[in-house]
Amino acid sequence: MIAQKADSSSFVAGDFNRLYIWAISSVGALGGLLFGYDWVVIGGAKPFYEKFFQLNHPSLQGWAMSCALIGCLIGALTSGQLADRYGRRRLLMLAALMFTVSSLGTAWANQFDVFVVWRIAGGFAIGLASSVSPMYIAEVAPAHLRGKLVSLNQLAIVIGILLAQLVNWCIARPVPPYSTFDQILNSWDGQLGWRWMFGATVIPSLLFLSATFLIPESPRWLIQRGLREKGRAILARIGGEAYSNHVVSDMDTASPSGAGNSDLQILLQPKMLKIVILGVVLAVLQQWCGINVIFNYAEEVFSAAGYQVSDILFNILVTGTVNLIFTFVALFGVDRFGRRVLMLTGSGGLAFIYTVLGVFYHFKSHGLPMLLLVITAIGCYAMSLAPVTWVIISEIFPNKIRGTAMSLSITALWVACFILTYSFPLLNRSLGAAGTFWIYAGVCMAGFLYLRAFLPETKGKSLEEIEQSWT
Repeated sequence: MIAQKADSSSFVAGDFNRLYIWAISSVGALGGLLFGYDWVVIGGAKPFYEKFFQLNHPSLQGWAMSCALIGCLIGALTSGQLADRYGRRRLLMLAALMFTVSSLGTAWANQFDVFVVWRIAGGFAIGLASSVSPMYIAEVAPAHLRGKLVSLNQLAIVIGILLAQLVNWCIARPVPPYSTFDQILNSWDGQLGWRWMFGATVIPSLLFLSATFLIPESPRWLIQRGLREKGRAILARIGGEAYSNHVVSDMDTASPSGAGNSDLQILLQPKMLKIVILGVVLAVLQQWCGINVIFNYAEEVFSAAGYQVSDILFNILVTGTVNLIFTFVALFGVDRFGRRVLMLTGSGGLAFIYTVLGVFYHFKSHGLPMLLLVITAIGCYAMSLAPVTWVIISEIFPNKIRGTAMSLSITALWVACFILTYSFPLLNRSLGAAGTFWIYAGVCMAGFLYLRAFLPETKGKSLEEIEQSWT
């Protein structure tokens, strides 16, 4: 478990440059915004590009939706080694560049194979951003602000999701309104509208790319690489000379045993392996809790609840808005209530909500009660597992191996995401919506029990204090 240490608390009321800290953290979080937008935008474009490319077979339709996951896995797998070798800032630049290029490439694609290539490239950018953005923020944030600032990355993801839903809804909203998508497949939307959905990503991508030239490199990475004076100068700008000296001293003390060994050798040490397993379990639980099914298969979920096509896009927009609102709860609560409390609340709460939702599906309930249950589940997830998972996996690993260890956790997250996305139609077909959500309830309850047994509280501790206190 984590031992208590109060050294970092003396700097809570110190001379921190809050404007600078929030500014550079916000730039890092732009990677999360693009992650959210690029991941969700394809859902609104789906009926239109499928008509354009004549994707009539389910295997082709599934490949178009899931091909980006290959890029996500490649990006996540390589992000750790690349970030440890070339720095966090350069990897953020690379992600921004890939978002820019892939959005234009996807929008201009006239052949399905070309479309797939650019979607994989966009997935690579998502994989990089999902790992490096929270890592960068955690390494520049003071201990008393780290939870809130890393949660800023999840807030940006949610804003990106909502932005994609809003853009999709505005572009695909026909005048006069139609009751089915089939009536507009040969319209402007079917030929050009879906391209604008993807192409719109270029605007925030260029903003992100430009902003990365204005932020510093992670001071902890610089010090780890032997560039101590540069690292000290950035830490001093963040919190003053005393804070800079304190962090550097803690980093020297907290160097993991086995210095000189490879990252893999350090990871395989029993003490480190325990932390890596925790990170992987957290990442997998965030996906297997099942909430992303509601985002990825919203049409099926709401159709099973009795909603018509004309209501579904609006309901999706409602879920995105709720997601945003409750992310603010986490943003302002993670450093007050702590990581452990929010994670236990989220996993236990979802287990209960899914159980009730399954009962309602079983008895074929329709309409508003179903929508309210779905919204409650999203709100519970948005204030707990969604943001706090990123906070924990960005702070529990030692400085020397943070890039590699986070890469493993994020890779596990994307593998779990693929399994979740792939398995839902199969589960839904064989067990129905009720049985499927009862399975997710069981996963959440198992997660609750694991977190209760093994998740320590890291609120208010510096990264070095967390590293030193694992036993």
